[in-house]
Amino acid sequence: QVQLLESGPGLVKPSQTLSLTCTVSGGSITTSGYYWTWIRQPPGKGLEWIGTIDFRGSTSYSPSLKSRTSISRDTSNNQFSLQLTSVAPEDTAMYYCTNWIYWGQGTQVTVSS
Repeated sequence: QVQLLESGPGLVKPSQTLSLTCTVSGGSITTSGYYWTWIRQPPGKGLEWIGTIDFRGSTSYSPSLKSRTSISRDTSNNQFSLQLTSVAPEDTAMYYCTNWIYWGQGTQVTVSS
């Protein structure tokens, strides 16, 4: 069974860069057909797709976040990462990584000075 685990700082200051890593076990991120994705859920709101990196390393991003988002991968460590620049309090959310079948438990990120 594939397991995903998010890691990163829980508190980020406004205007700084949010960096999160998803460590995958039980399966390779290069396995054909899988799409490794970051999702977030702000307090009291629904799920929001941030972006995806596929098994070939190709990326796609939410149009509303594209200018601030970068998703990359480290195949040697079976990880993929999210960077969100110029964060603001509105970026406060629970952040999840998923391959659309399995989900991480999520990590809370708060943007505050």
